[in-house]
Amino acid sequence: MKLVFICSPYRGDIERNTLRTRAYCRFAYTKGAVPFAPHLHNTQFLDESINEERQAGIVLGLHLLSHCEELWVFGNQMTEGMRVEIEAASKMDMPIKYFNDKCEELTNYETR
Repeated sequence: MKLVFICSPYRGDIERNTLRTRAYCRFAYTKGAVPFAPHLHNTQFLDESINEERQAGIVLGLHLLSHCEELWVFGNQMTEGMRVEIEAASKMDMPIKYFNDKCEELTNYETR
């Protein structure tokens, strides 16, 4: 089973984005992957509303990204945090897959 980093929106409508990210993780699981969504994990002990803790969460996530085999990007919007994760994965030459919010893979992804 490959370890995949789930990249999706968190800020904004946190409740809705959390539910969606759980669904994205379930989708990855059904595809035989081990999903890791740092914005679900790290927000259990870090406070997103405190800038220093938000930045710490990003650093922790990027550290764990380096142990993943692929980055899976979900949703129909791109956040600042997502851009950071995609850029880091690109620098690592990590495979990146893009999906819409219905978990349909996008083959002709354009930067949003």
